[in-house]
Formats: sequence, C-alpha cells, structure tokens
Amino acid sequence: MRDKIVAGNWKMNNNLPESITLLEALKKNEMHSEVKVMVAPSFPLLFPVKEMLKVSDIEVIAQNCNAHKQGAHTGEVAASMLTSIGVKTVIIGHSERRHLYNESDDLLAEKVNTALDESMQIIFCVGEELEARKANRQNETIKSQLENSLFHLNAEQMKKVIIAYEPVWAIGTGETATPEQAQEMHEFIRQQITERFDADLSENTSILYGGSVKPNNAKELFSKPDVDGGLIGGASLKADDFSAIINAF
Repeated sequence: MRDKIVAGNWKMNNNLPESITLLEALKKNEMHSEVKVMVAPSFPLLFPVKEMLKVSDIEVIAQNCNAHKQGAHTGEVAASMLTSIGVKTVIIGHSERRHLYNESDDLLAEKVNTALDESMQIIFCVGEELEARKANRQNETIKSQLENSLFHLNAEQMKKVIIAYEPVWAIGTGETATPEQAQEMHEFIRQQITERFDADLSENTSILYGGSVKPNNAKELFSKPDVDGGLIGGASLKADDFSAIINAF
C-alpha cells in the first residue's frame, strides 16, 4: 500500500521563534495516525526543529541540496551535511527553484544522484506552467521532466523517490487544479512510471499534489485514487490549517 503523505514546505518563512510557536501549536493538534507528516524549514532551522520534534512522528526534511558532494560552493548545502544531522528526505526540482534559479533538468538529475548517493529519500517535483496548460502540452512537459531527471535511475533507486505534481499556475495564486485535473495528471505520471519500470513499482510510488491545497479542498483532492497526499505551501504555516489537511484523508 502506498504511503499517504502530507509535507509542509515552509519556503523562506518562519524565523526560530515563529517556528517554535508553529510547532508547539501543531503538536497540540490531533493528526491522522496513518498519514506521514513532514515539515521543511529553511536550512538554519533544520537542526533546532529536529530537536523540537525528536519525540514526535513528524519528519523534518530539507527544501533543497546542492548537486556537488563538497567543495568551493559558498552558501550551498551538501546532501551529506543534511544526513549528518539526521535529515533523510530532500525536496528537489520545486518549480520556484526551476524558475527563479534556472535549475535545469540536467542539474536536477545531478542533485537526484547526489542525494541518492547519501541514501536520502527524494520528493521530486514536476509541473507545467500556464502556457503549457493552455496549449494542452502538460503531458508532454511532465513526461520530459520525468525522463530527463529521474528515468535514468534503476528500479531500486526509484523506490526512494516520491513524486509531487505541482501545476505551476496554481502555486500561490489561489487557483487550484480541479480534483479531476489533479487525478488526470497523477494517473498520467503513474502510467509513465509503469512504462519505464513496471506496474508494481508504479503502484507503490506515492504521488503528491501541490498547488494551493487548503482545508476546504483537501478532502476532495485526496479522495482521488492516484492522489496520495500533498506538498503544502502557505497552509503549512498555520497549525490548524495544516492539521485539517492532514486529517482530510
């Protein structure tokens, strides 16, 4: 059975006092026991947040890592640095990294390789921009991203990958793909994994939806057969909203 996952991507939000306040509120809320819950603070807060959650089932994950193992890369963070403090999962390929920092498919493939070399689990993001959606090229876009950055892996490596589908036109805009659109794309992604690997691996790969998920739409989104949870942005910064999304299954 595939894991049900709700991961909160805090992006560049929350200083340490704000993080403490959020986590204290989150820990007081009841959360669905069969859902894997993750939070992704910024790099300076990974260790203190891990310390706060060390007796919790909430996993602390990273928002990014560098493609290189070490060296003269001022301001960057290596995957081995993350694992050295007990962070075992990293988000790679988020649309903001692709768009704002020009991260190419080739670079993302290198990041995937580096993270896997450190035995990390990966949440790999794919998604189309509005122009591609309007031109009905969303399938072509997603297939290219998968083939260029993930499908060089073997089946054992692919087992360490969670996919997050994020329609770029629905991130931080208040727009949301309809549950039917989300299901259509998740089913397409699962089909691509089946064709590249096999049906068993595909059926056991969790595929998350990311794009303005909120308490009022999470239940319908998560009810779709190929939607296994969410990569949550803004709503993960509010304890009650995040808990409601977790409990939407």
